[in-house]
Amino acid sequence: MYETEPEIRELQTLIDQSLARSTAHLRSIITPGERSLSAEQVVRVLTGMCVLVLSTVTAQGEPRVSAVDGHLLHGRWVFGTSRGAAKARHLNARPAASVAHLRGEELGVFVHGVAETLNPVDGPAAPDWPQIDEYLRGVYGDDAFDWSDVVFFRLRPSWMTVYASEPERLLAGLDGAAAPPR
Repeated sequence: MYETEPEIRELQTLIDQSLARSTAHLRSIITPGERSLSAEQVVRVLTGMCVLVLSTVTAQGEPRVSAVDGHLLHGRWVFGTSRGAAKARHLNARPAASVAHLRGEELGVFVHGVAETLNPVDGPAAPDWPQIDEYLRGVYGDDAFDWSDVVFFRLRPSWMTVYASEPERLLAGLDGAAAPPR
């Protein structure tokens, strides 16, 4: 967990406002306190590498999905890909994107936003890139791949919702306690 208290409050505001402006159908599925997680719970659950389904758009307006390694850092998804990958070209030209992280029927985290390049080839890196780079090298190792060939993005969210079928069961696993019986 890398989030500060202000970042957790900001994330909670985003989750609350997103659900408030969602459809009645979605609000009937995601019930705060029953079938959802708070921001504080989200950052506890989403540690380490989480597989994300990333949605981008082609120049013709056609949607494309692919999978990326995602890391929730400071309340924002960070993910990377090869600089030559189609998804990198899509995000560089049209940075609007969506990601989903799913764990079966147990957890669904859905985020829409704008991707920003953290380590561009032709321009300054994001101010916090050195800390993110250090974190990522700690996860993957310095020799995991050619680091100069990988571009990393951060999704600045404009909408986020979280579904948890059984929040208490999901959270019990984090504390090392046995999950409650079904």
